[in-house]
Amino acid sequence: MTKIVLIGGGSYAWAPTIIRDIVVTDDLEGSTILLHDIDAKSLDVMLSLGKMMIERSGKKFKIEATTNRRQALQDAEFVVLTISTGGLEAMRHDLEIPLKYGIYQSVGDTVGPGGISRTLRNIPVVLEMAKDMEDLCPDAWFINYSNPMTTICRAVTKTTKIKTIGLCHGLNEVIFMLRSIFEVKSENEMYLKAAGINHLPWIIELSVRGEDGFQLLREYIRRNGISISPVKLELFKIYGCLPGTGDRHVAEFFPYFLTKEAGAGSKYGVRLTTIEDRYRGRERQIEIVNKMLSGEIGIELKKSAETASNIISAIVNGRHEVEVLNLPNKGQVNNLQREAIVETYGLVGPGGAEGIAVGDVPPAVQAILHQHIVKHELTVEAALKGDRELALQAMLLDPLVRDFETAGKMLDELLEANKGYLPQFFDKG
Repeated sequence: MTKIVLIGGGSYAWAPTIIRDIVVTDDLEGSTILLHDIDAKSLDVMLSLGKMMIERSGKKFKIEATTNRRQALQDAEFVVLTISTGGLEAMRHDLEIPLKYGIYQSVGDTVGPGGISRTLRNIPVVLEMAKDMEDLCPDAWFINYSNPMTTICRAVTKTTKIKTIGLCHGLNEVIFMLRSIFEVKSENEMYLKAAGINHLPWIIELSVRGEDGFQLLREYIRRNGISISPVKLELFKIYGCLPGTGDRHVAEFFPYFLTKEAGAGSKYGVRLTTIEDRYRGRERQIEIVNKMLSGEIGIELKKSAETASNIISAIVNGRHEVEVLNLPNKGQVNNLQREAIVETYGLVGPGGAEGIAVGDVPPAVQAILHQHIVKHELTVEAALKGDRELALQAMLLDPLVRDFETAGKMLDELLEANKGYLPQFFDKG
């Protein structure tokens, strides 16, 4: 019997999808799904929903819930993380404090001052969990969906021996876009290589039905202009390879798109997501779950595009899957820093998870990624040590930070706003 633990098991955004994906995966039948969350009320709701899904499926699964993390982790085989330390109110600071300094963030959970702030806030909590895993389930797999993906995974792999995989659906969404553009009917009609970091992977090779996919994309742009994904396609025109995630994320990695001159992103079709937008989205998620529980809408027992259940099933059942994985760089991207968390295709199976080698990324792309990897490493070190100077160095390396004189003041405001989650900075004895 496989024990799968969902940390953040009360999440209206993630828990329904992860639970359903496990339940509809035939060769995981008989597993125990254990939900953990600090929000007991939301946890009870997801437990009820999970029980309903299992009953409707007609399969044999066991589902439990607890607010005790150590109890949840005892003898776990897989631990799936879907948390956001401090919730939406903490994220409000990530967005609104930088905005006071003229910094526009379209997402604010990966890079930019918001991504740095979120990293500093998340790492102490995640590392406590990882240390518990070393004690209670040292052979378990840690599967992370939480952002910032790269820095969370790096902190865990840098300081513990826990086997760690980061998952994100961004590249698959771009692949879907390309299949639509080229009218690809089957998977074997299109081949690509992708490499980079989470929310900035690059498609560095592309073929469609045996033809040069990049040349076909140039011809498509000449015929149709840049009417979709303008950030990605403008960058493609310059660099000759294609960023592999949504424009809202890609824009934050560059100093050009989210500026006053660019209408805070509107010139490139990028809209800023406010904290009020996120609250409205959460209310919609709550409404959908409540309607499923009341029977007002049906529960569709259909696998989503998320890959956690695929990976768990492959490892448990001795088969292999090729998926997009965030893993330490063991050479899969030859000209990026070793041990940095990189996003490529990888092979998962009974022997574990291994990134598939892609060789080098082009020099200009290497330079872009290199700077962000250095910034990630500084941010992780700042979080581990509670070091303001390292955090400021990371902040000044970020392309969205444009004013040297106010960067330190902005950082101090973010640290103070997150004080309750930053013992490493404030509880130095």
